[in-house]
Amino acid sequence: MKISKATTQVSYLHILQYIAFGGVILYIGRPLFIPLSFALLISCILYPICIWLEQHRVNKMTAILLSLSLIVILVGAIAYLFTFQLLSFLKEWTTLQDKLLQTFHTFSLWVTQELNISAEQQNEWLKNLGQHSGTDAMGFIRKTISAGTISGVLFILIPVYVVLILYHRDRWVDVLYRLFPTQRKEHIREILHLSIQSYYNFIKGMLLVYLIVGVLNSLGLYLIGIPHAVLFGFTASILTFIPYLGIIIAALLPITISWITYNSIWYPLGVIAVFAVVQYLEANVIFPLAVSSRLKLNALVTIAAIVIGGVLWGVAGLILFIPFLGIIKIIADRTPSLKTWSVLLGSGAEN
Repeated sequence: MKISKATTQVSYLHILQYIAFGGVILYIGRPLFIPLSFALLISCILYPICIWLEQHRVNKMTAILLSLSLIVILVGAIAYLFTFQLLSFLKEWTTLQDKLLQTFHTFSLWVTQELNISAEQQNEWLKNLGQHSGTDAMGFIRKTISAGTISGVLFILIPVYVVLILYHRDRWVDVLYRLFPTQRKEHIREILHLSIQSYYNFIKGMLLVYLIVGVLNSLGLYLIGIPHAVLFGFTASILTFIPYLGIIIAALLPITISWITYNSIWYPLGVIAVFAVVQYLEANVIFPLAVSSRLKLNALVTIAAIVIGGVLWGVAGLILFIPFLGIIKIIADRTPSLKTWSVLLGSGAEN
């Protein structure tokens, strides 16, 4: 009995060591693994389109390029919406600047009258704050430029990886056959098919998330009386494809319009409250439930994967670790020695 306990403790220790080692490899190898993972995700989505085109006598490379152009169009549409929002905001900047100066003057008078803080003291505080914020702003600009450069490199690498993965897909399958010679080819083929389907279900779940977010944004803006609520609501939903920055840019225009239209600070605060509440629901309720239900994953494990992905790979990990978890569950479901993991990852529904 003691030997059995010792053996069990050793096996658990090995599992923890493998998990820790895998985490270190994933963290160190981010520059390689992140673009490859995005390329694999896109390849699985485009694979059915490529097969359909090839069945209609379209050349293999032509089919890949045509299907890849769909992703390029989608990215271009998001970039257009981003630019449109920014230009619209800049057109309102003069009026907004006057409103800001007027509000600041009113607030300064209130501070002087109610708190007995002179205008000279306030100016001194603002001067010190400006010096500190200037330093922080330079750091933020450097980080933004660095992130933009990395994004540009990924924008080039990912399509190249997608083309190579799809063009040499038969060779990659043959490599899997050679890596797992003890497994039947039908078994490996089944797991590959279900993995592609898992990625497809993940994308459907994401589309459902953004549809729900768009409806909630629009409803919230409509209830507080913001003009063009549906336009602003769904624009914000689409721009959440751009993590963090997208929702900020999407909120600028409705905040500006509400301030100019109603000449009250409460309406801009209402816009901020609507977007903040919906974003909280999207991150903690809608996304885990909608995506995990599509992949038949446990909601708690899904949230844990999101957190771990964020720690290891940042924003990319928030997106990629969920379908990875779905593939692990598919493998566990069809491997008798991994049934415990299948139960742990599963949602309890029938597969």
